[in-house]
Amino acid sequence: SLFSKYALGVKLDAEGWFSVTPERLARHIAARCQCDLVLDPFAGAGGNAIQFAFTCERVLAIDLDLPRLLLAQHNARIYGVADRIEFVHGDFTALAPRLRADVVFLSPPWGGPGYQAASEFDVRTMMGGLNGFALLELALGISPHVAYYLPR
Repeated sequence: SLFSKYALGVKLDAEGWFSVTPERLARHIAARCQCDLVLDPFAGAGGNAIQFAFTCERVLAIDLDLPRLLLAQHNARIYGVADRIEFVHGDFTALAPRLRADVVFLSPPWGGPGYQAASEFDVRTMMGGLNGFALLELALGISPHVAYYLPR
């Protein structure tokens, strides 16, 4: 399931239904990324940030979409981990030069389920107008430890 505590009031917007990392997978990723400070620069509805809060001391969750970031904050309260997550409304590409973290977890927008019809997934052109290679370079400027989650 996407959220085990969905019945307790977890909220998703239309994009969240197809873009949030399923909880079981998010839990596995969080265990692999265990550290003091993890950066989730495309936090969305908070699926990964919530799981990181169980394995990391602190989480910095950034999203450009304020309503979606507020959903993440709401969902983190339901899971009891909101106090371990700093929610920042902003553009990762603009903030990146000033950020430091032990691990950066990249799960950028990838254009929705329509990607499945493409014969190949191109990280330069299929990430909602973002260049996936440029995002990786920004992340590596923050930490040498980067986890990159892609739909394929």
